[in-house]
Amino acid sequence: MTTSKNLTFFTPKASSGDGAVLVDVGISAGFPSPADDFRETRISLDDELIQNKDATFFAKVKGQSMIDAGLDDNDLLVIDRSLEPANNKIAVCFLDGEFTVKRLRVEKNEVWLQPENPNYPIINITEDNDFVIWGIVTNVIKKV
Repeated sequence: MTTSKNLTFFTPKASSGDGAVLVDVGISAGFPSPADDFRETRISLDDELIQNKDATFFAKVKGQSMIDAGLDDNDLLVIDRSLEPANNKIAVCFLDGEFTVKRLRVEKNEVWLQPENPNYPIINITEDNDFVIWGIVTNVIKKV
């Protein structure tokens, strides 16, 4: 586990078991559906959420700058360092000594870090910044 002011990082551990039971019926968010013919199979969240285990990390969100993108304080991010950064992707970046998570905006030769909360400023990356795109967010895991 590694901690910075804005994110706490974790690495995936080896799976210990067959995974959780998946009830394969589709759960209705409207009217109840009959459960007479549901099938039970096992599912591994590692298999569902991680494409490249050696390049994947987890980090907990700290703060409110990405709430309009659905990333809330204490959500768990799945971050793949093997993916190429691209315009409009949500990325974990190392900026001037701190980690941050923002949406990438790439226009011509300029890079901007776009928060998803109007109370936070857009950050224009210049050559004066110590800046690295550390990884791309692929999934978010929330508690309800």
